[in-house]
Amino acid sequence: MAEHETLSRTTGATVVTLVVVACAAGLADALRRRLRLRRRTRHHAGAEPAPAHTHHGAPTIPRQRATGPSAETVRLTEAERDAFAVLVRRLSEGD
Repeated sequence: MAEHETLSRTTGATVVTLVVVACAAGLADALRRRLRLRRRTRHHAGAEPAPAHTHHGAPTIPRQRATGPSAETVRLTEAERDAFAVLVRRLSEGD
């Protein structure tokens, strides 16, 4: 190992190289599966189309609730309203 090469630099370069190789292998596998699926559907052109693949289990993004959370209200006195208005004015002016 040369003087200017440290152990951490060599290890880091090795890790980055391994991650790139793993990503390339995963991408190649995904493209190969996609090509195989296209060939299979083209081969059976006369047959009925297969139903679309649906994922099993819970969806990635949960569905929205039909009703939202209950709204909270707070009754303010006249002095509190005035103080709040002053605060909003100060913050909007940027002081």
